[in-house]
Amino acid sequence: MFKDVFRTKTISHIIATADGHESLKRTLGPIQLTLLGIGAIIGAGIFSTVGTAAAGGAGHHGAGPALIVSFMITAVTCGFAALCYAEFASMVPIAGSAYTYAYATLGEFIAWIIGWDLIIEYAVGNVAVAISWSGYFQALLHVLGLSMPDWLGIDYRSAAQAAHQFAATTDTSTLSDATVHAAGAFAHAPQLLGIPILFNLPAALIVVLITWVLVVGIRESAWFNTSMVVLKLLIIAFFIIFGSFFVDKANWHPFAPNGTLGIFSAAAIIFFAYIGFDAVSTAAEETRNPKRDMPIAIIASLVVCTIIYILVALVLTGMLPWTKLGTAEPLATAFIERGMVWPTIIIALGAVFATTSVLIVFQLGQPRIFFSMARDGLLPRWAATVHPKYRTPHITTIITGAFVAFFAGIANINEVVDLTNIGTLFAFVLVCIGVTVLRHQEPGRERPFRVPGGAWLLPMLGVVSCIFLMIHLPPASWWRFIGWLVLGMSIYFSFGYNHSQIGQAAGRPRRASPVQRVVAWGFLLAGVGLFVIPHDASAGRLFQLASESNVRTSSGLGMIFVGLLMALAGGYRLGTAKRSP
Repeated sequence: MFKDVFRTKTISHIIATADGHESLKRTLGPIQLTLLGIGAIIGAGIFSTVGTAAAGGAGHHGAGPALIVSFMITAVTCGFAALCYAEFASMVPIAGSAYTYAYATLGEFIAWIIGWDLIIEYAVGNVAVAISWSGYFQALLHVLGLSMPDWLGIDYRSAAQAAHQFAATTDTSTLSDATVHAAGAFAHAPQLLGIPILFNLPAALIVVLITWVLVVGIRESAWFNTSMVVLKLLIIAFFIIFGSFFVDKANWHPFAPNGTLGIFSAAAIIFFAYIGFDAVSTAAEETRNPKRDMPIAIIASLVVCTIIYILVALVLTGMLPWTKLGTAEPLATAFIERGMVWPTIIIALGAVFATTSVLIVFQLGQPRIFFSMARDGLLPRWAATVHPKYRTPHITTIITGAFVAFFAGIANINEVVDLTNIGTLFAFVLVCIGVTVLRHQEPGRERPFRVPGGAWLLPMLGVVSCIFLMIHLPPASWWRFIGWLVLGMSIYFSFGYNHSQIGQAAGRPRRASPVQRVVAWGFLLAGVGLFVIPHDASAGRLFQLASESNVRTSSGLGMIFVGLLMALAGGYRLGTAKRSP
């Protein structure tokens, strides 16, 4: 069975399958593709995570003014992955991105893992974008003299952390206005059974609105995307040029207050600001000359955004002490702290529109991933259903919208960003490995663009650098990420393995065997256990807590142990069983 789950779809098969269906209109050129990449990259990342990367947060240190070094490190890491994406995109001009590439090189099981993992990049990433949108929307209301209840504009964890920080500080003047505001929201929120009720209502409502628009149907055009990109660039240019007049060089000292640890931790955090260049590869079927234009667009969009990000970091850390930048809307905060109203209005209004466009793009993309997986049989067929009137994947769009809206209302932006980063970095690792694998599997296949330096050098540097950034993410990201993947394995072994197209062609039964169900239940139990354990603890700390009879830790570790034992025992039985004729 284990050899069976690594069956691949050859590139010829993938292209032939796509040619056998209705194809998309090829209208995009290199400039439009580059603008598409810039539009997807510049969003909530630069408008939000740049602040927490500089100031630090729960579980990680801030880089301070050395944030520019963090941007350079992350850019190099993304550059390795971008070259690998460019090689694949030029070879396989088909929509599907990393999911399709994995199916062609690493097999069905890894393709499932990447498809399941991409939910973290798109859906969970959109949670962070919605939270950032809410922050700028509330900042806009504030400078316009409007207000809403504080407890309806923040999540519980952010408010609780701010309240704890406020209570532990003897000199509250050192705290940012955002921290004081969040602590006040926690103190004055209505309570239910003694628990303060806090919910980020604007974040949830914008997702609901966009979901409704996407269900009814939206026709994206090149001019709309171009206008959004121009708007974003004008806003950022305004911030860089106007903000440079208020730079105080004293704020750049000390340059690296937390040393290399802060720089590397920030590099892992601001990776979120680079997410999107890989989205260019999803437009391969709509590109006039993908073999030439895809590599150009992927690499050009990454270079342009890196330059912009470094300039923003220089101005932002020069305008305000780095300790006051840890908000969901740091660019607006830089002017708010100075009592400047009209620049704040421009930044906040522009950020609202800019992040709205990103929300639409990624909220549109997630159902397409579900659609591709369902088309391959890895998800139920209803996931590929389209609305009879609107001709949109309404079911998966609504499910995605409900998921994103709920967690946007209750999640902490730092934790969401960390989870999105580790999920996307993992996808990059597999894409880099895929280039090396395919170079050896099909050395004679035409490669209009080749990663320079041979099959090993740059792809493996990409793998190592991505893993390096993953290591610098907090433990909570790892536990939640591993738990998510383990839950995905449960779905694969209970459904995907038996219903996949290549599985059916290989003669797999339509129903999971009893032993498969044991494996699936084992992974499910282990996955639940991984979400039960305290996520802020290292592996050593977990065992220490269990030895101290901590109920939550002991229960979670027990579920993980029993679940993995079931999965391994069932897997061994499947691996040694004779295959049916």
